[in-house]
Amino acid sequence: MNSPHRHYHRLAWAAVLLALCVIVFGGFVRLSNAGLSCPDWPTCYGKATWPTQDHEIASANESFERMVEVSKAWREQFHRHIAALLGILVFALALLAARRHRLGIASVLAAASLVALSIPIYTGIEGQFASNHVLSVALFIVAELILLAHALRGSNTDAARFSSLLLGVIIFQAVLGMWTVIWLVKPVIVMAHLLGGLLTMSMLTWLAFKTTPGSALVLAEAPRLRRLLWIGLGLLVVQIALGGWTSANYAALACGTDFPTCLGQWWPQQDYAEAFVLWRGIGVDYEGGVLDGAARVAIQMSHRMMALLVVGHLLVVGLRMVRTPGLVFWGAVLLVLLSAQVALGISNVMLGLPLWVATAHNAGAALLLFTVVGLLARLRAPE
Repeated sequence: MNSPHRHYHRLAWAAVLLALCVIVFGGFVRLSNAGLSCPDWPTCYGKATWPTQDHEIASANESFERMVEVSKAWREQFHRHIAALLGILVFALALLAARRHRLGIASVLAAASLVALSIPIYTGIEGQFASNHVLSVALFIVAELILLAHALRGSNTDAARFSSLLLGVIIFQAVLGMWTVIWLVKPVIVMAHLLGGLLTMSMLTWLAFKTTPGSALVLAEAPRLRRLLWIGLGLLVVQIALGGWTSANYAALACGTDFPTCLGQWWPQQDYAEAFVLWRGIGVDYEGGVLDGAARVAIQMSHRMMALLVVGHLLVVGLRMVRTPGLVFWGAVLLVLLSAQVALGISNVMLGLPLWVATAHNAGAALLLFTVVGLLARLRAPE
């Protein structure tokens, strides 16, 4: 993939770093139960920042049902701000890549303008909320279709197609963030929002490596390793989704602080039919969780069992890389990250889910994903 600008890869790497910060801080917000600390979107109690003064807090408490908690509100709104900054970086990447294509810049600007227009329309004009919601969604869909059409016209030889798709992903990620608030931390939306953030970081990682001069790792073993890494990526994505589902349903301590047993048993009572119902309607406040103990245990046990598959496979891949000349460093990195992630996962349970450990576990998943995706982007067989 050719770089469309001499500083393009530097901007892409800045976006990768910021994406990692957004993911980790987003996990911190969710794990500290601050996901609903701003009851409106994209403002926070009607402010671009959050209420801090006594009169602002008093006014917000009169206007909104949820009382202001400044210690939590700043976390949620700051997370939105850094996510918006990431969106601006991705927008800049898409613009740079679109310069050499007919109607490229016009397509990116049109899509971004429609999205920007849909936000105030969503929040309400003259109180006509029902019709505003419909129009806002229509504008969002048209914007996504414009980006998709631009991507289809693009070429695989440059970053135009990929960056256009990336902009479409981050726009949808913003919508998921909005739904997380207005649908009261609905688990399937929370999980999708986590996966969307990790998809954004993964696409940025691929883009950064592909446009960085001299980043390729040319090895005879590349085809076999790539097959193993693709399998590992699939397993890792499933495990991350299960981790997001565990967190969104407040099932991290469903087994108490027992490990490797659960509630003092190797196989306690579990309700899988109830544990994985994705859609339960709209209007339910999911903060704190709504599932009974047996369903939460089923989620926790599923996460543990899937962890065995992921660890076993990536352990084999890491050991193979360590024995491959030219990949010793990255094999060691993969093994260290894998070991740390296992230790953090066990510590989460045995220590009763300390906030810093849970946040680090979230960061560990992102770093593992970065490593696997980065290797897939770089590994190449000799020509």
